[in-house]
Amino acid sequence: MRIVLKNFRIVDEETDSSGSVIIEDGMISEVLPGQTPLEENGAAMIIDGLNYTHRHTHSDTHPVLMPAFVDLHAHFRDPGLYGNDTMLPSEVSPLSEVLESASMAAAAGGFGTVICMANTKPAIDTLEKVLALKKRSDVLGLIDLYPVMALSKGMEGKELSGISALSPKPEREAEGKPWNGPLMLSEDGKDLADDELFLAAMREAKRIGVPVSCHCDLGGENNATRRVIGLGKKAGCHIHIAHVSTKEAVDIIRRAKAEMPPNNSDSGFRLTCEAMPHHLCLTEKDAQKLGAESWGRVSPPLRSEEDRKALVGAVADGTIDAIATDHAPHTTAQKEAGAPGFSCLETAFASVYTELVRSGAVIDLKHLSSLMSARPARLLGFGKLGRILPGYRADLVIVDTETVWTVDTMAFKTRGKNSPFQNRLLYGKILMTLRGGRVVFEG
Repeated sequence: MRIVLKNFRIVDEETDSSGSVIIEDGMISEVLPGQTPLEENGAAMIIDGLNYTHRHTHSDTHPVLMPAFVDLHAHFRDPGLYGNDTMLPSEVSPLSEVLESASMAAAAGGFGTVICMANTKPAIDTLEKVLALKKRSDVLGLIDLYPVMALSKGMEGKELSGISALSPKPEREAEGKPWNGPLMLSEDGKDLADDELFLAAMREAKRIGVPVSCHCDLGGENNATRRVIGLGKKAGCHIHIAHVSTKEAVDIIRRAKAEMPPNNSDSGFRLTCEAMPHHLCLTEKDAQKLGAESWGRVSPPLRSEEDRKALVGAVADGTIDAIATDHAPHTTAQKEAGAPGFSCLETAFASVYTELVRSGAVIDLKHLSSLMSARPARLLGFGKLGRILPGYRADLVIVDTETVWTVDTMAFKTRGKNSPFQNRLLYGKILMTLRGGRVVFEG
């Protein structure tokens, strides 16, 4: 099927220019500059950016066509996690997040690929559980979902999970076989306390050929960051540090990256990290206004303005490799009882675009696209995702960067209405999301 998208401002990590994109059978076949004449006959769909200009942007500025976003860190609560470990099935709210609502929220937020964490009930600790959730998502067809696999059985920190039974990803790919395992391993917010067990898990990650997402909660973020970097060096694996939030952790990561030799392939050690929209845009003062032990509670917590500025600086200088969401939906009752986490999928782009590009001019839109699309795609091993180039998959998002809008959680697709950006004015409205050339969201 042929789809034509014309009269757009096309932006990815290396491009910012006007033009058109041709999609053939779910893949980008051509990217044409400026007003290059188009052959529209036979197109099953024509999406004209000019149709959005007056309807949405209220200006002569063309809407922006970008690669769909890639989220390295989200919680979909499916199967069976209802907000905290103490809730019984009889206490489950019908408003709890499920795969369908989280997937709709991701598509509405412009995300085409999402990594979801393993802290479900039961925990995702075997390949069978990984594949079962992925199969359900594939049938749904809204996003590409890749469940994380836990490091320990039941996420109890006592013995390794089913990671030891996984085949090495590089070997399967070298044989021309598809990789059907997890793209990331993690114990989520429960770093393994036993150094030897953690090291053994990291060595399995190296053997398998996928990164370990470390949430650095044991003993405080700064100490935990030092610890996982040290263990990662011993194991020679890829360590990805989740939701960096402190100035000290930023400095530790920056120094560790600077000390790595230019070609570190011999040891196998690799270090990447992510930051979250709420840590880049908000501080502890915002948490206090929201309710520090309720609606403003998140893990790690919102920090000082000094910490926030350090994170912004780390985004600007390249220390931060990606912006993820840590989407953590809760019901009203759960938030008021102190459950940590924010629903972030549907405000992720707008919040960081407003703070870092539109208002602060810290980075440009190309850099933001790199942080939310191309770099996380490469980190996960995708070779043809996250850019707007011929041969790349047509996971795309149309964004109105000119119109300001008010965040209204009641309009969210997610069942979790716990957004710290409620009632805030943001720029960057998602107008349409395409997955493999198919429209999966239209606002």
